[in-house]
Amino acid sequence: MSEKLKETIKEYVIIIFGTVLVAFAAKNLLDPASLVTGGVSGAAIVIKYFTGIPLWVSNTALNIPIFLVGIPVLGWKFIKKTLISTIVLSVALAVIPTMPIAPDDLLLSSVFGAVMQGIGLGMVLRYKASTGGTDMVAATLHKKIRHISIAQILQYVDGAIVIGGIFAFGVQKALYALIAIYVGTKMSDYILEGIKFAKQVFIISENAEAISKSIMEDMNRGVTGIKAVGMYSKADKTMLYCAVSPKEIADVKDLVKGIDKEAFVIVSDAREVLGEGFEE
Repeated sequence: MSEKLKETIKEYVIIIFGTVLVAFAAKNLLDPASLVTGGVSGAAIVIKYFTGIPLWVSNTALNIPIFLVGIPVLGWKFIKKTLISTIVLSVALAVIPTMPIAPDDLLLSSVFGAVMQGIGLGMVLRYKASTGGTDMVAATLHKKIRHISIAQILQYVDGAIVIGGIFAFGVQKALYALIAIYVGTKMSDYILEGIKFAKQVFIISENAEAISKSIMEDMNRGVTGIKAVGMYSKADKTMLYCAVSPKEIADVKDLVKGIDKEAFVIVSDAREVLGEGFEE
């Protein structure tokens, strides 16, 4: 089996698993608590409330015209993975057993439903697919109205679905749905951008050479020297930059202060670091 085929199989396995997580969250956490978080699955929850139609039926029925319109506009290459994910979502909504986890606890349902859905959606989006629905609507409309971004169109479409949830379930549940939207978005971002946090350190010191040498030899971390100019003194300086794990940040500060107590140190979060010394 070629490496390319192995990578393709891995992609589709992750897309399918992520889609199943989205379906489980919608069916057993968000739907039982009547939380409408936007998207076609949110619209399906509203439709189920008024008509009793199962989620998988509404999800399939709503996505068929979206794909029929989207394929000529967006092209088969763009839609291929999304079609598979959408089919898996409908099948998963149909076959996953109904077992409401916390229908009477809105906070628990909104937070854990959003975490699970956000992780699943992040896994799908990471491989340039989607679960169909409103993001495809947004991408299709964007082809016709270029002056409005896809993100803005998506906000309008999902916002309309959330408003529909207000009429169906009331303001209180809509507010919990907004919590779920926020948490779900953050979780998707963590999956897409990385959740292996690190710390990045900027060091300005007259003893840059000694500090960099100590970091490289004592901590086995790389250091980059950045040429800088002190705007007050107009003197040339070397600003040091390095990335370390969170547990190493105390060692860096102690090391710097041990060499130069007057050093200026800036520490900030780095969402993800790839390269030597950091796991992929």
